Amino acid sequence: MKFSVASSELLRVLTKASGVVPSRSPLPILENYLFDLSRDTLKITATDLEVSITTSVVVKGEENGKVAVPARRVMETIRALPSTDIVFDADATSKKLTMTTKNGEYKLGCESSEEYPTIASPKGDGTMSFEKENLMRIINHTSFAVSTDELRPAMMGVLLQIKKSEITAVATDGHRLVRIINGAVPSAKVERDIIIPAKALNILVKCLEEQSSTISVDESHIVFNFGTTVLISRLIEEKYPNYESVIPNDNDKLLTVNKNEVLQSVRRIALYASSTTHQVRFSLKENSLTISAEDIDFGSEASEKLMCKYSADPLEIGFNANYVIDILSHIDTDEVTFLFSTPTRAGIVKPARQKEGEDLLMLVMPVRLNA
Repeated sequence: MKFSVASSELLRVLTKASGVVPSRSPLPILENYLFDLSRDTLKITATDLEVSITTSVVVKGEENGKVAVPARRVMETIRALPSTDIVFDADATSKKLTMTTKNGEYKLGCESSEEYPTIASPKGDGTMSFEKENLMRIINHTSFAVSTDELRPAMMGVLLQIKKSEITAVATDGHRLVRIINGAVPSAKVERDIIIPAKALNILVKCLEEQSSTISVDESHIVFNFGTTVLISRLIEEKYPNYESVIPNDNDKLLTVNKNEVLQSVRRIALYASSTTHQVRFSLKENSLTISAEDIDFGSEASEKLMCKYSADPLEIGFNANYVIDILSHIDTDEVTFLFSTPTRAGIVKPARQKEGEDLLMLVMPVRLNA
């Protein structure tokens, strides 16, 4: 295999695929990119057996071929180079790769393409088109709330409920929950629920450049096809918990407040909270919100008072500051509305004004207040 390419162009596509490559794997071959050259098109594949990505770049091909190259060393070498043309010459028989620029030569070992695993080619029956903005909003508003608990595999992904007229995406880790309903999507051919691993969605966000993409789903995989890139992920084949049962319907105490003011206040007050519980206290009175925290072990405390719109009965409720910060950071309106019931019931957070065609709801569980 032999070709030449601008280093900046190659780095662009290698970066797209880099998020899939495992840093350490029981199968060392997975720590490689698969380079497949056909004429003037270089196809690059990376996989960890759960998520796979294939992308391509136009090169000046001299000799077709296929070889597995060390992902980390190749990418770091190209990243460290100035913008220049680079010639790749790989010999599958001797398992040697040479990269040559006008000023240098870099040699390293490579592996036979026959050692590289075959990538699944699912043929989904439910194909949908997504505009970039809608897809990015769904991912960005949910993936942060996904669980990292391997004992609860279903919650390590985002639930996507596909209906003909709308898509509902849900994520929860048991402490917070996000539900976003998007009605600005084309009609789906197949109605079903699927769970997409958070890793696949986080990789997709980093490499999604095109303005539109198509999604297809089969029984075990989902395929994102955008431009010259295809991302394939295995679905999480578990039953998602009944999230609707934890969303309270009778939270009638409404608080409307400037999002940035309360977000910055919680960040400051959290500096004085217990390093164990991270507890901050919301004290509500008519048109007044006081946010406070204390750390008994170190004798520190802080409080701030904010103007707000609130006319219900006085209420005191505690939250983990980190969860409040996460939720508010993922709302993009100037004002937010909190809906409360009692100090032991989950609080609901919504944008004060919903985006057209969208219904965003976030939920955060309270923590028991200190005496």
